[in-house]
Amino acid sequence: MDEPMIDVEDLTFAYASNEKKQILSSVSFKAWRGEWLSVIGRNGAGKSTLAALLIGLLQPSFGRIRIKGIPLNEETKWLIRRHAGMVFQNPDNQFIGATVQDDVAFGLENLNMPYEEMQRRVAEALEAVGMTDYQAEDPSRLSGGQKQRTAIAGVLALHPDLLILDEAFVMLDPRSRRQLIAVLKKLKTERELTILSITHDMDEAAASDRVLVLEKGSVAKEGTPATVFSEKTTLDVPFSERLRRLLLKNGRSVPETYSTESDLIKWLCKSNLNT
Repeated sequence: MDEPMIDVEDLTFAYASNEKKQILSSVSFKAWRGEWLSVIGRNGAGKSTLAALLIGLLQPSFGRIRIKGIPLNEETKWLIRRHAGMVFQNPDNQFIGATVQDDVAFGLENLNMPYEEMQRRVAEALEAVGMTDYQAEDPSRLSGGQKQRTAIAGVLALHPDLLILDEAFVMLDPRSRRQLIAVLKKLKTERELTILSITHDMDEAAASDRVLVLEKGSVAKEGTPATVFSEKTTLDVPFSERLRRLLLKNGRSVPETYSTESDLIKWLCKSNLNT
């Protein structure tokens, strides 16, 4: 079997100012090349701390992290960041260039990439996120959603093996969110891109291959969206599951377990045709 893209074992973290309060406790999981893994959980569950640890912004108190088989530590984190890109919740933290185009090109310039290849990658990334028409704009003057799409383009242009999204869709309207999810799914397939998505959006989590549920710093559940969202939980569930449960409550015939939005629509249409 291939080596996992992410291999986390017994990961534990507590801030030095309060070592008795563990933010993460003995967290272990793997993510494979070409897989989309969503990490969900309530506020304070440790999701963003996990993202920061995976990219080397924080150092674990105990446990280990391997990215592409490379142990993550102070000596290797810069090498690992050549393979892994992260998009933060606040895109303003990532802007450096005077224009959208310059900002997307910044990471490529640091790699001393040939100008023609850099131009091609910038154009490709801007088109993927729907920002081609804004390439000459000042990033600081963009809307929140446009800023977020620019930040995502800057990471995609680097062609990472691993993309970490820390609530990266939070500023996007529903249509833009659906469009970007479709783009990332396509890239995941075409490039075997591994995506780890930290999210509160259950519809975003439903688009992933597998879901990891954190509760109070520990892994509470892990499985496919169908497995996780079929179980009774205090967490929110995707729209399709909320609708299925509402129809069931009102005595309507519906699938027995969780269905994706498209599958539920097909089922309802077929059901109505047969009645």
